Amino acid sequence: MRFSRSQQLLARVRTGGHLTSGEQARLALLLALPAIISQLVTIVMEYLDTAMVGHLGAAASASIGIVSTTTWLMGGLCSSLAGGFAVLVAQSIGAQDMRRARIVLRKAVRFTLLTSTAIGAAGAAISPWLPQWLGGGPEIQHDATVYFFVFAVSIPVWELNFLMAGMLRSAGNMLMPSVVNVAACLLDVAFNYVFIFVLRMGVAGAALGTLCAMGISATALTVYTLCFSPELHLTGTGKETTEADGTIVREALQIGVPMAVQHVAMCSAHIVSTLIVAPLGTTAIAAHAFGITIEGLCYMPGYGIGDAATTLAGQTIGARRADLQRSFARITLGLGVGFMTFMGMLMYAGIPWLMPLMTPDAAVQALTVECLRIEAFAEPLYAASIVAYSLFVGAGDTRVPAALNLGSMWVVRLPLAWLLAQSIGLRGVWAAMCAELCFRGIIFVIRLYKKKAI
Repeated sequence: MRFSRSQQLLARVRTGGHLTSGEQARLALLLALPAIISQLVTIVMEYLDTAMVGHLGAAASASIGIVSTTTWLMGGLCSSLAGGFAVLVAQSIGAQDMRRARIVLRKAVRFTLLTSTAIGAAGAAISPWLPQWLGGGPEIQHDATVYFFVFAVSIPVWELNFLMAGMLRSAGNMLMPSVVNVAACLLDVAFNYVFIFVLRMGVAGAALGTLCAMGISATALTVYTLCFSPELHLTGTGKETTEADGTIVREALQIGVPMAVQHVAMCSAHIVSTLIVAPLGTTAIAAHAFGITIEGLCYMPGYGIGDAATTLAGQTIGARRADLQRSFARITLGLGVGFMTFMGMLMYAGIPWLMPLMTPDAAVQALTVECLRIEAFAEPLYAASIVAYSLFVGAGDTRVPAALNLGSMWVVRLPLAWLLAQSIGLRGVWAAMCAELCFRGIIFVIRLYKKKAI
């Protein structure tokens, strides 16, 4: 089987080979760039999806929006479950223990499919009442119920997609999951167009279109991982003697559960943040929504670099290459800060030109520009927090970083946002966000130094 250049360099890491500074930087870039492109394409396709549903009218958009927080919550739980197993695979491959990596993969498939099926069944069971519980009016409850029901029954498909993409990234193969994700985004737009407009299925069509795209993506990643991945393929390996199920699952949960708890608490914090913005008026609510959407173009690349950082941390720790672990930590941290600093500068300069394309409302345009220009100053340290957290995840260290994220959000951002909103409105909310993200970046970098990880 043919190895990519990044996998060849990772093989030298695992076997104790020497990598020059240039090769280390090249490896980090080879791992990060596909993930960055994938993240950016995902954002663009989400914009297109939103626009398609928007053409159905305000009620259609509202029926999806009312359950969006719940879908995000369920998706995050599935991603966290898969993440714990992916870290174990990265560390096993780093130690050149491919047998254990495959054992973890087998356990992960069984465990995550069982748990995701249970989560999906619970979601489907509450779907008739969820829109009403969330305050949705009678005019959107039916569409919201149908949309959420389709999403809930597709949860095992999403879980399989998360799991296989994470496994391939842990093995150092960033290209395959990124290519499949880009293809899935394009298919999502195509299927949505067919179901929504050609077959006239409305909001239900949007849910079914996404399910079809994710089904194809999950199938492609599963077949590739199980049959063609050089490190993880199960074809021809037979039934290997395995560790006790409980041992591997326990280790994975020790990593994944703090990530899941963090996701639930962060989701709750964003709901509270929305409650702080809501009394500020329609213009503020619209500007806040536009700002959050547009800022994604700045920070999503940071998460792409974070994926590379997790892989490098996991494999160097597994290979017991402490020297390379620190070197890669410095490189990925520098890449993240540099990339997001540039994106922040681009946002600061370009946002006045972008906003007229997003909305004709001059007041919303002006307020969004002000808020995003405040936020631009947080991008460098926000990048530091993203990459540092990813490095800790790769090391299997998730409890304290999760506590740092939650403490920063609940103790710094939300009280400060509430206080400043009383005097300077939405600008105060975004100033609090900027201050908190800078604080978060600083405490994460301090912890990296204290752990001697950079």
